[in-house]
Amino acid sequence: MGEEERMSHDVEEILTELQQLAEDEEWEKTRRRVPEELEIVGVRMKHVFDLAARVERQRQPVGDLVPQLLTCPDYERRMVGISILDFRARRRLTAQERAELAGIYLDHHDQLVVWDLVDRAAPRVIGAHLSLDHPPEARRAQLVALADSPDPMRRRTAVTATFWMVRQGDCDDALHLAERLAADTSERVAQPIGTALREVGKVDQDRLVAFLREQASRLQRVSIRFAVERLPQELREEFVPPRR
Repeated sequence: MGEEERMSHDVEEILTELQQLAEDEEWEKTRRRVPEELEIVGVRMKHVFDLAARVERQRQPVGDLVPQLLTCPDYERRMVGISILDFRARRRLTAQERAELAGIYLDHHDQLVVWDLVDRAAPRVIGAHLSLDHPPEARRAQLVALADSPDPMRRRTAVTATFWMVRQGDCDDALHLAERLAADTSERVAQPIGTALREVGKVDQDRLVAFLREQASRLQRVSIRFAVERLPQELREEFVPPRR
């Protein structure tokens, strides 16, 4: 292990490292997609993720560092923080450790104001925790509570969390939320609904097609477009007719 991996990283040290990696072109690209309320350093996501992985490997208690990062004024340090949660969630953890990660994520949800902050960690941090540590009824209740939130980012968390479950072969919660949120007009929600349905189709194509035949009239167009991406052409055209 190198000297730089042994040293402790605090919030200001992380900012200094990010500033050393900043590029004007990346600042411009990031500024176009990140809300004005967040400051921008201008660092490529590969570098942000690499830094987060290096910090996580030090195995510092996440409860000390990550909450500070998630309340930073700049987008990149928030992404470092949420990525540390994601990298830690990939380890073999106890139920208590998974609950701690989920608690940090949910306690700081108001800071997750960009869609990729949600998507970076919701599957492993929220989805794995609910799937591994809760009976089906309790898991569904917590997902529904998020899905019924007036905040579209919390609704996105609910849907995106089910990606982990679908990858384990369990499609029930993803389909339940897709039906519950089918009419949601926020693209922050409609797009991941389509992604969740596409993933369901990889596991059980017949179940996806049956769901679409029942719910397509309620789903947003973006949801349908994403949902049918992997279907055979004749089935895609059933739900998204070709342009004439």
